[in-house]
Amino acid sequence: MGTATHLSIETEPGEVFMNHSASQPQVDTRHGALAYAEAVPSILPALFRDSDPTWLLVEEGFTLAREHEVESLFAIANGYVGNRGCLAEGSALSAPATFIAGVFEHPQTPGAVPQLITLPDWAGVRIWISDEPLSIERGQVLEHRRVLDLRRGMLWREWRHRDPHGRITRIVACRLASLSDRHLLLHSVTLTAENYSSVVRFESSIDIDSGSMTFPMPDWKPRRSPERPNVLPLVLRTPGVEVNIAFGVMGQLVASTGTVGEREIDADERRIVERCEMNAEIGTECHLHRLISIFTSREKPRPFEDALSHLNRLLPRGIADAASSHVSEWQPRWQTADIEVVGDDSLQRALRFAEYHLISAANPEDGRVSIGARALTGSAYKGHVFWDTEIYMLPFFTFTHPPSARALLEYRYHTLDAARAKARAAGFRGAMYPWESADTGEETTPKAIITPGGEVMRVLNGEMEVHISADIAYGIWQYWNVTGDEEFFSQCGAEIILETARFWASRGTMESDGRYHIRHVIGPDEYHEDVDDNAYTNLMAAWNLRRGAETASLLQSRWAGRWRELADRLQITEEELKTWSKLADSMFTTFDQQTFLFEQFQGYFAKEPANLKSYEPRSVAMDVILGHERIQRTNIVKQADVVMAAYLLWDEMVPEARGANFRYYESRTGHGSSLSPSIHALMAARLGDGHLAQQYVKQASEIDLGNNMGNAAGGVHAAALGGLWQAMVFGFGGLRTQRDGICLAPNLLSHWRRLSFPLQWRKSTVHISIEPSAVRIAVEGGEPVRVRLDAGSEVIAAPRQEYMADRAQAGWNPWRMLH
Repeated sequence: MGTATHLSIETEPGEVFMNHSASQPQVDTRHGALAYAEAVPSILPALFRDSDPTWLLVEEGFTLAREHEVESLFAIANGYVGNRGCLAEGSALSAPATFIAGVFEHPQTPGAVPQLITLPDWAGVRIWISDEPLSIERGQVLEHRRVLDLRRGMLWREWRHRDPHGRITRIVACRLASLSDRHLLLHSVTLTAENYSSVVRFESSIDIDSGSMTFPMPDWKPRRSPERPNVLPLVLRTPGVEVNIAFGVMGQLVASTGTVGEREIDADERRIVERCEMNAEIGTECHLHRLISIFTSREKPRPFEDALSHLNRLLPRGIADAASSHVSEWQPRWQTADIEVVGDDSLQRALRFAEYHLISAANPEDGRVSIGARALTGSAYKGHVFWDTEIYMLPFFTFTHPPSARALLEYRYHTLDAARAKARAAGFRGAMYPWESADTGEETTPKAIITPGGEVMRVLNGEMEVHISADIAYGIWQYWNVTGDEEFFSQCGAEIILETARFWASRGTMESDGRYHIRHVIGPDEYHEDVDDNAYTNLMAAWNLRRGAETASLLQSRWAGRWRELADRLQITEEELKTWSKLADSMFTTFDQQTFLFEQFQGYFAKEPANLKSYEPRSVAMDVILGHERIQRTNIVKQADVVMAAYLLWDEMVPEARGANFRYYESRTGHGSSLSPSIHALMAARLGDGHLAQQYVKQASEIDLGNNMGNAAGGVHAAALGGLWQAMVFGFGGLRTQRDGICLAPNLLSHWRRLSFPLQWRKSTVHISIEPSAVRIAVEGGEPVRVRLDAGSEVIAAPRQEYMADRAQAGWNPWRMLH
């Protein structure tokens, strides 16, 4: 195969090692290069391309101005590493970027916060025809398309180009981030000289300067090492980073005739380049195949050696086997995740796009990392973790892949001490989770930002958007109820619920009206800051306090030893537990029993009325139109707030309140957040408002695919993708969970012929298929599952049996077994 190329990035106080000595025998090449490459051209296109358009995201042509947006949508990732879908040869507006989950830069500039490091781009390949670069911006583009195969997690590119000399070249390229081997990246490029014969050269590079103004690289400092004359070290100037990173690259150029191209490796102070060259005869296919291995010291102490060893193991397998293993790993993930909606191909594709990016974002093998707001597809929000993860994304994993859900919650357990420290620093007890967090779990919300007008504006979210502590507890409780994972609950989850309950017991004050008030907060509606008694915050805090007391009771009865250990270490007393229940019962809410409305916060109803329709059509958010100060004086809501509480606490809210609050706040919500449309779709579907449900699910499905927020260039909106999944399953499917089973109350749109989806319940997989006139369920493996239909009967569905209930004039007929 040839000697591998390696780039090792070692930070504080490390060096970057670029091995450009072909004489150093670091990778075993005895297994035969041609066996590695010959099968690829015939196997990859034929075996790994889908024909169903609802499994394909296709970008036809090339529009330079859209490149950043397209690069986000076509990103590949596997939960460990992500890579934007940029052109291999680059363009004037390319923003290539590679991200590794959990690897953050900690700048020492006053006021700066940690940010996900932008690593050198491993997918850069430039092609030269007779010493002239092949560029999409020079000559004539005859055909160009990018195709993201969602089912298989593979990014394809097809490009036919006529250069200024009239030479027509066809390029077919594929790349993937392996789901079966998370340290492995694969890149294959095939060139066909259609009407000429010439020398062609491929330059594959890992470039320290591959960042851009959109995704800047860290500040690397080159430094030569006399001890390593064949190595080019680089040192990261920014202190605070303690993760060593190693890239290993193995590639070869081979023609369809069997000819192997010449190969050389070169390096300067900023990049390492691998050049492969051969004579391309007219009609001949030239195949460049590359395997890339990435390791960091977060996993093992010697990532450089691990990358070399990894490549040695990969070599005898070859590229076709590596790709096949990756595809095989995607198959079971789709079997437990794929939603099928018959009657709306556009929505079907959007759903698979959402699930593809969610699956790509999570790493079930690492409980020390979570999913940032833009996953591993862009650096917007600096890779920080918000409530987005537990409230919007976690349910998808809980119901489709519990190991991924557990890993996400383990991140919160590993950062529990940081949440405790934040609570202490603020004068509270228990655990106060940060509004934004990175690798350490400390608060990473900036203290201030500079507005587009140059004004320095204080950011209050890190101090006041405290509902996230209850959100995390909610996610833990839901995960435990759905999966029955008693080990996680008893050993990790329970402690978080107890400590967040303790936080809420110290965050508010019992006042002279005999009610418990939580003042100076920001709810999900971030247009209104520093408010008192935000309804969502108070209702979730009360829920958290009650679950804290219940968790203690569960521990006492089921895990007495664990309870004694926790009670002793945390110094929890029976009196404190009773206080939690009393505070929950005394929580101040603004619920009006006549109107069934919750006032979003004290004084909301007195805010200046605003007619949102008078601002339509609009292409920017309402706070941009009105300004930060003005928007706070109005009753315009940024996103689902009380409506979110009605959804999450559905069974704790009287039916009249669900509908009344949705109708009242829906007309006042500006949807200034990508998180909002999906929840409104869900609620409208549950309440039977098909017109609004259709409007909002369409809006939710186009957050990224339609770029209707105008900022997809910074990465896909991971929370919106999770929200779309919830809208389909919890909204139109009407799924609700109860202590002893699941409940369904379907509401399909009129043009849908069927909605079907799988879900995990305890140790079973339940397949649900909903048609306008019937519901079918089947349990695969595991244990029987209790399934209820609203206004209908219930059945204890046995494994390997199928059941159906027909729609009756009012409700549903009883379930019957089909076979």
